Amino acid sequence: MLILAIDTSTNIGTVAIYDNKKGVVGEITLNVKQNHSAITMTTIDTLFNLTGIDKKEIDKIAVSTGPGSFTGIRIGVGLAKGLAYALKKPIAGINELDLLANTYNGDKKVIAMLDARKERVFSGVYKKKNDAFMLDGEYMAEELENILNIVDEETVFVGDGASTYEDIIREKLGDKCIFIKKSLNISRASLLAELAENKEDNLFTLEPYYVTKSQAEREKEGK
Repeated sequence: MLILAIDTSTNIGTVAIYDNKKGVVGEITLNVKQNHSAITMTTIDTLFNLTGIDKKEIDKIAVSTGPGSFTGIRIGVGLAKGLAYALKKPIAGINELDLLANTYNGDKKVIAMLDARKERVFSGVYKKKNDAFMLDGEYMAEELENILNIVDEETVFVGDGASTYEDIIREKLGDKCIFIKKSLNISRASLLAELAENKEDNLFTLEPYYVTKSQAEREKEGK
């Protein structure tokens, strides 16, 4: 099975073609300084050209559904759904926090967190079950301090929220916090594809996962 995976939920834009028997066929990962809409389709076309694979050979589309950047999530999910519809292929959505948690290859408890600015984070607590990290509880959008207050054992922190607030986390938790290498602490489309191998969603009901409402929605409700 060949899976095309797309993740534009954060500043890290990543696309990959993954073979469930052979592993990674090709992957492009960029720290995007401009809007994902300007380069994602071009990056996908480049990936197909470099690997020599035709779009029609793809068996499934995988996409990160968020949380993260509201605009980035919409772009990624919209593009993935458009490709799945055009190619008549199944689609699978994976939560960005689930993806980040599984970048860690160990056995300790994990907290995946994305920076939501002003010391707020999107986060989830994960425990390892059957060789994968599974969400323990619910996805959260909280003040960083509230998340750190629930840490009562040695815990691995992953995601751009962990990188952004590393100093604060270390000061608060001391030896209880562990950070993985920065080169590994990013979203990888190849891992997204692997997590999506045995998952399938309804093309027409799959939606972005924001955790919180967008600023535009909050302002509209305030009026």
